[in-house]
Amino acid sequence: MPTTVTSKGQVTVPKSVRDYLGLKAGSAVAFERLANGEIVIRPVKRRAKARASVFARLRGRASVRMKTEEILALTRGE
Repeated sequence: MPTTVTSKGQVTVPKSVRDYLGLKAGSAVAFERLANGEIVIRPVKRRAKARASVFARLRGRASVRMKTEEILALTRGE
């Protein structure tokens, strides 16, 4: 299945190959050079979700039960 390399070094992976490898838009692939000089394309298996950042873990977790007016009064120094 020949394809053409663009000026940006991009190629279109034929649909039959994408289907066989289970590739979808945004899928990661790896290129591997074999001992005989051939190049193989392999899908990269997704790792488990990366741990959320500290800020993402704390999002939406307020423990202080204050009214908005009370919080504003504190920030204004009243």
